[in-house]
Amino acid sequence: MTPLKVVPRLLRVAAVLLAYRLDELIDGAHLFRPLKLLRPLLPRPRVDVSALPRGERLRLALTELGPIFVKAGQVLSTRRDLVPADIADQLSLLQDQVAPFPGSAARAIVERELKSPIGRLYASFDETPLASASIAQVHAASLHDGRAVVVKVLRPGIGARIARDVRLLRSLGELVQRWHPNADKIRPLEVVAEVEKMLENELDLQREGASASLLKRNFASGVDMYVPAVEWELTTEGVLTLERVYGVSCDDIAAIDAAGIDRKALAVKGVRVFYEQVFRDNFFHADAHPGNVWVDLTRREEPRFIALDFGIMGSLPEADQYWLAQNFIALFERDYQRIAQLHIDAGWMPANIRVDELTAAVRTVCEPYFTRPLAQISLAELVVKLFRTAQRFELTLQPQLILLQKTLLNIEGVGRMLDPQIDIWAVAHPVLQRILRQRYNPLRTLRDMRQRLPAWLHNAPQLPELVRDALRQVARGEQRALSDPRALAQRREDARQQRQLLAGSLLGSTLLIVATLLWTLAPPHRGWPSLLIAGAGLLAFGIGWPRRQR
Repeated sequence: MTPLKVVPRLLRVAAVLLAYRLDELIDGAHLFRPLKLLRPLLPRPRVDVSALPRGERLRLALTELGPIFVKAGQVLSTRRDLVPADIADQLSLLQDQVAPFPGSAARAIVERELKSPIGRLYASFDETPLASASIAQVHAASLHDGRAVVVKVLRPGIGARIARDVRLLRSLGELVQRWHPNADKIRPLEVVAEVEKMLENELDLQREGASASLLKRNFASGVDMYVPAVEWELTTEGVLTLERVYGVSCDDIAAIDAAGIDRKALAVKGVRVFYEQVFRDNFFHADAHPGNVWVDLTRREEPRFIALDFGIMGSLPEADQYWLAQNFIALFERDYQRIAQLHIDAGWMPANIRVDELTAAVRTVCEPYFTRPLAQISLAELVVKLFRTAQRFELTLQPQLILLQKTLLNIEGVGRMLDPQIDIWAVAHPVLQRILRQRYNPLRTLRDMRQRLPAWLHNAPQLPELVRDALRQVARGEQRALSDPRALAQRREDARQQRQLLAGSLLGSTLLIVATLLWTLAPPHRGWPSLLIAGAGLLAFGIGWPRRQR
């Protein structure tokens, strides 16, 4: 039940949507339909909206409703599995900029958080903010050793305000969930949960500092991308102090050209950096729009990017990372059947989906693209269409994959802005192949196994009993088989495959444990026996693995 105290604010939301002629959203919530009669009495928008497309009207309405609704729109722009492309494109243009709060209040917050007078903390602190957003604002400062820094300060009372607005969003989501005819496709409560999670993360500036620190460590050379250093002694949950960096937004083409920087080389580097973040480090900047990606104008011969704002970062479960990488490789090689099979093997789709039907659907999406020159193919657009097609086959799309999809769109947009003729496929394919060779090779596997060896040895005495119990379950299943000869034959075949898998797993696990022990004990230059035994263990796994009937 919606609390009475949020009803006036809900009515204001409905009134703004009506004023911007977003009737279809009002129609979905039958409770608000009578408000349409009041449209002549509503204040008119600041611009004439009658001729504007619906996406732009929604963007303007969310901007008028305030910062939290802007955040909600930004999250919704990432959900291209839920939102039509024209609306998602407009929502991605939402700018999170609001009027600054007084610099004296920022100074007081810094002193309270860091428990010291501002003069002891910084040599100088400019009370005029460099930038101001709905969650925090940024001030220029300098340290006593002369280094220039920026100080990000949470808005006063922002936690309570966000909690109140999230309750409003949740109430609105509950209304849409209850009354909208397409609520099962829109999934409003799921979107509200994503907004809430994102805001919760952005309220912890120490978390943002930790993300910046890890990204800097991943690109420690600073050749391709530079990440500002965190001043940890001047950082808390409410204050973040970062090294001040200088550059221009990556969409400032005139400034980049004036500096004599090779935009083609920069575009290639941007694509490479994205794939390294996702598949090498499994930690990627998930808000990589031009405002957060600068170009260092001082490096003409070796251009590089500068990363900013680390409030929204992404990572994938290890299994999803592997399956996604294999899907990209199959897509680069136009192996449609492998794409279909990978979606099923990854568990993203039910096992009863027919591979041939899914293959045909994937082929239908991809083939029209491959009639064009590769330089004109949008990999991001193709991935979005593939996900939408797969949803017809009961695809379970995880939030991490959706965030990655949005980041891919951003990065490809940056690459084509810098070089409209960039061949994303030619750049990405060898980079991904190189990363996969480095990640999935016998030596890397043995190193990972050596780290897990203590846990394996701890559980090893239980392994025979677990295998025995599993075999007993298989035997009981055979005894309970139906009298139907075909059902009995299928049950026996399933039991045979289970025994084969158990035997192969037991032998393979034993050999891999022995190989890891030898690798741990042997000198670095005498590790070849462990490699042979590890190969035999992997072969045992392969022989024991049941073959899928297609």
